[in-house]
Amino acid sequence: MTGSSFSATQPSTSPMITLIVDDEDAIRNTLQRFLTSIGHEVVTAQSGAEALAELSRRRISCVLLDVRLPDASGLDLVETMIAKEPHVAILMLTAVNDAHSAALCMQRGAMDYLVKPVDLSELERAIARALARRREMIERAETQAWLQREIIQRGVELRRERGNLERVSVATLEALVNALEAKDAYLRGHSARIADLSAMVAAEMGLSDEQIELVRTAGRLHDIGKIGIRESVLAKRGPLSGEEFEHVKTHVTIGAQILAPMTHLREVIGYVRSHHERVDGTGYPDGLGTDAIPIGARIIGAAEVFDALTTARPYQEKMTPEEAVGRMRDLAGTVIDPDVQRALAAVVARRNTLVFLDERETLA
Repeated sequence: MTGSSFSATQPSTSPMITLIVDDEDAIRNTLQRFLTSIGHEVVTAQSGAEALAELSRRRISCVLLDVRLPDASGLDLVETMIAKEPHVAILMLTAVNDAHSAALCMQRGAMDYLVKPVDLSELERAIARALARRREMIERAETQAWLQREIIQRGVELRRERGNLERVSVATLEALVNALEAKDAYLRGHSARIADLSAMVAAEMGLSDEQIELVRTAGRLHDIGKIGIRESVLAKRGPLSGEEFEHVKTHVTIGAQILAPMTHLREVIGYVRSHHERVDGTGYPDGLGTDAIPIGARIIGAAEVFDALTTARPYQEKMTPEEAVGRMRDLAGTVIDPDVQRALAAVVARRNTLVFLDERETLA
């Protein structure tokens, strides 16, 4: 629970404000004297219009309402009054032959009805019952409002706590990836580079901010499954045997399994699992074609190819960014999604231009 607290509404110590609505002076005056004598603050009205005006001017607790008024029907006034003051306690005043109308008024929200001439002791008891019901209604409403506030506040706190836990879990996994890559000079920083390049490509393709961040997260975690690959295979400098290559390919499914309990990473898991799929359907682990490969996986797959081509490896010299883009153009439509390839080429060209301009400013 939060630090907020709730206490039931206490009966007000200020005088009750009771509105008497009747067009007969004698009845109004008699009721006013009696109610004043038992502690009520009393205001009076001779018509429906006057009654509604009083209800707008002050907080009325109780209304004694004549069923028949010169300008209005009590049946209609009940609904209008409750709309203005939902917790007002309305008691109908009726002649004997108006009992049916009074009953209809009660169906619309009045709490009781009294037959004229009114017995004052019965009036006092009826008002006490109605005001007690009014207090209960207010307490229920305040309890419900308090519960709603608590639920909203608790929801905010839970979302905040969940967000913190999610960030911690992702940060922990990133630390594992960094520790894994730190063992190999050729892989050091690989996931960070993939994450940054993939996010830029996603932005170039017009993906939403949320999608861009999902792609960035997937880029950072895409090789988390290599934790399950034998170190002798990861550290091997020569070509892999067929068995070793099949073993390495399992890193995508291992990665998806590691991330599976983190339901907030559902899309990221799909990107991690499918980032080695090829648009011609010859990739792994599921042999998906272009449309079936999640867009984040297509982007990360292209970024992986670019990073592999531009990073020094024991078995190959690294290419310049321009050479790598040219090589990737040949892979578009088979290994790489052509749309992703064009976006990546645009990002690389813009990045190279910025580096060139920065170097010129430094020399100047």
